[in-house]
Amino acid sequence: MSRLRDAFIQARREKRTALVCYLMAGVPTPRAFMDHAMACLEGGADVLEIGIPFSDPLADGPVIQEASVIALRNGVTPPMVLDMVRELREKTERPLVLMGYYNPIFRAGEEEFVKACVRSGADGLIVPDLPLHEGGSLRGACQRNGIDLVQLSTPLTPLERHLKLLKATSGFLYLVTRTGVTGGGSSDGDRLRRMVERSRNADPDMPLAAGFGISSPEDVKAAREAGVDGVIVGSALVSLTLLEASPEEVLNKVRRLAEACAPG
Repeated sequence: MSRLRDAFIQARREKRTALVCYLMAGVPTPRAFMDHAMACLEGGADVLEIGIPFSDPLADGPVIQEASVIALRNGVTPPMVLDMVRELREKTERPLVLMGYYNPIFRAGEEEFVKACVRSGADGLIVPDLPLHEGGSLRGACQRNGIDLVQLSTPLTPLERHLKLLKATSGFLYLVTRTGVTGGGSSDGDRLRRMVERSRNADPDMPLAAGFGISSPEDVKAAREAGVDGVIVGSALVSLTLLEASPEEVLNKVRRLAEACAPG
C-alpha cells in the first residue's frame, strides 16, 4: 500500500476526513512557497498537493491560472518543482502529490519524468488533461516505479467510464464536485453523494477525495456528509498566497479546515 493511500486509510480509522491542501509551486516566491507548504503541514494537512506551473492550465480557474502565470514569471520549471519536493521530503513523511499537465511530462519522457519524481520523494501524480484511454503508458511507468497516478471523475462522467476510472486510479479517486474549473462556486452535494455511492458499490476500499469548490469549513462538512474520505482545498489557499499572506495566516486557515475534518 502506498504512503498516499495509507494517509486516507489512517484518517478513516480515526473517523475523520483527510485534508489535502493544494499550493502552486513558487508562489508568491519559491522561498515563500516553502514556508507556506510547511504551514499547511503544521496546520493539519494530511496530504500536500503541489502544482507544477503551466501556460495553459485548462482545468483551473482564474486564481490558480494567475498563480501559474506568477510561478512561470518567477522562472519556476518542473526540475525546480522537484527540487522543492526534495527539500520538503527532508522535513516531512506526509504524502506529497504533484499536479501538472501532460505536455511537460511528454517533453521530458514519461519514464524519465516519473523516475525523477520518485527520486525527489513525490508519492503521486495528478494529470487532469490526460484522458484515461491515452494514459496507459504513463500508468505503466508509475506502476513500475511505485508512484500513484490519481484519476479524476466528474458529475457528468457516465457510470461505465466512472467504474473504469475507479479501477485505473491509484492512491485515491479524485471526485470533482461540480462541472467547470477550480475556484469559487458551490459543489453539488446530491451529485457528490451519487458519485460516492456508485464508487462504494464497486470498490468499498478505494479512498475517495472531493475537490473543486471546497474552500470553507462548511464546504468540508458538506463533503463529509456525502461520505468522502478526503477533501481537497486549493483556490482558497492559493488566494492567500497571491495576497502574500504570512505563513501564520495560512496555518490558521488550514487549522480551521482540519478542525472541520474532525469527527463530531
